[in-house]
Amino acid sequence: MILIGMGANLPALQAGGELSPKATLEAALAIMPAFGIAPRRRSSWYRTPAMAPHEQPPYVNAVAIIETALSPSALLAALHRIEVLFGRVRRQRWGARTLDLDILDYDGLVIPPAGPRGVEAGTGPLPLALPHPGIAERGFVLVPLAEVAPAWRHPVSGEGAARLLERLCRAQGPAATAEILRLEG
Repeated sequence: MILIGMGANLPALQAGGELSPKATLEAALAIMPAFGIAPRRRSSWYRTPAMAPHEQPPYVNAVAIIETALSPSALLAALHRIEVLFGRVRRQRWGARTLDLDILDYDGLVIPPAGPRGVEAGTGPLPLALPHPGIAERGFVLVPLAEVAPAWRHPVSGEGAARLLERLCRAQGPAATAEILRLEG
């Protein structure tokens, strides 16, 4: 199973005008087949607070299950190209963005993180790490992940998304998921 995390909190400019974050995510899913990526299933859309240390608009997030013949690194490159098509510019770590596409898991493959992460990593794309290093600390990933892939297990810990979400809520309290709201449609 290949899982992609999706998020946006700024409108994207397209030939037809401005796209809302949700419309941008829908358009990104629609264009993926042109890049050799076949979306198979998607969670609901969720309105989530920004996790950044600076103020920015809330996000729309989801998790999609996809199929592809692309290698993990080629998939990451394709996702970055799609981000650019929707106006993604990397200016600030954890900054607001028109589109963010992350590989959360690629068939259980484990590639340890290399190099600095977080604020120390700067503003460019990070090297591929699998599973995504931030899964267990991000309610905005775990809530849609538990919905779309309830049988998924973390390739390192063996825990499912629901169990990771329980642990996150114990550590952070109700605030971990209190502002994560399922959107209509």
